[in-house]
Amino acid sequence: MSFKKVRVCDAVGMVLGHDMTKIVPGEYKGPLFRKGHIIRQEDIPHLLDIGKEHIYLLELGEGQVHEDEAARRIAGKVAGANTSITEPVEGRVDLVAKQGGLLKVNRAAVTRINSVDYIVLSTLHGNQPVKAGDILAGIKVVPLVVEDAVIRAAGAVADEYEDIISVKPLNSLKTAVIVTGNEVFFGRIQDKFGPVLAEKIKIYNAAFHGISSQPDDQAKITRAILNFVSAGVDVIVVTGGMSVDPDDVTPEAIRATGAEVVTYGTPVLPGAMFMLAYLGKVAILGLPGCGMFSKTTVFDLVFPRILAGERLTKQDFAGMGYGGLCLRCQECRYPYCPFGK
Repeated sequence: MSFKKVRVCDAVGMVLGHDMTKIVPGEYKGPLFRKGHIIRQEDIPHLLDIGKEHIYLLELGEGQVHEDEAARRIAGKVAGANTSITEPVEGRVDLVAKQGGLLKVNRAAVTRINSVDYIVLSTLHGNQPVKAGDILAGIKVVPLVVEDAVIRAAGAVADEYEDIISVKPLNSLKTAVIVTGNEVFFGRIQDKFGPVLAEKIKIYNAAFHGISSQPDDQAKITRAILNFVSAGVDVIVVTGGMSVDPDDVTPEAIRATGAEVVTYGTPVLPGAMFMLAYLGKVAILGLPGCGMFSKTTVFDLVFPRILAGERLTKQDFAGMGYGGLCLRCQECRYPYCPFGK
């Protein structure tokens, strides 16, 4: 790589080899002129205003790659399903979600790629809902020019994986709610849990099937679950009765269906008494009372993954302890916070 130094006043008609950045403290930072721009006479005052007395025209040597092309090539290797690549800006390329869904990031692959000298691959946390147009990752290289061997080394690592950064669409699974508790069933108090869950289910674009109210009776709760299964429901959320009190029978009612229990208890707060079981392909979620009082709970970590077609394991829940503490901020900003990360 070499540079040809040219006075700004003599640069009219020449082509920039890299972006030129303008910074106004507290107001603006961005490209004044982009790579490929042909210098015009009217550009000269602006270049002088940002302190440019000379322009350096870049001349690449054999086997060297400009930062824009390097970022494009790396992005092409890590971009998975339902993502798109932006044009370079100041040497950086972004990966963007083509559609809403669940962001998946292969953390091990990201770590290995970043272990290659000069490579920068910065991502959001995986397993969080994203919207179409959201930036998922930023890719660049440190110097203005890198050796082609560096990009090939990063690409070789990426080739060992599939869909390093991708978005899984959320399926509109038919979801029903069973509200348990004598106090609700016999009308002593108004059910506030069911409507909260019904709204949350719709937020995640699942198909809300309905609510069934049941007393603290194991047989009746089991029958209500099986009735929803017979009706073709994909996800059943059973609320209340999830603690260790003698009259809390929901866990046993779920077991009595014959479902395979993945976990009863999670290292997530709020949500420690959560249960997940599968009856065939039907997911049954036992949700403790925290779901009524806390805006964000273990439900928000689990439900989107189920909608994305994932079948969770005990190991998935064991991993939720890291970042599983919700601080119950006065203004909930999930998923733009540490919870579940």
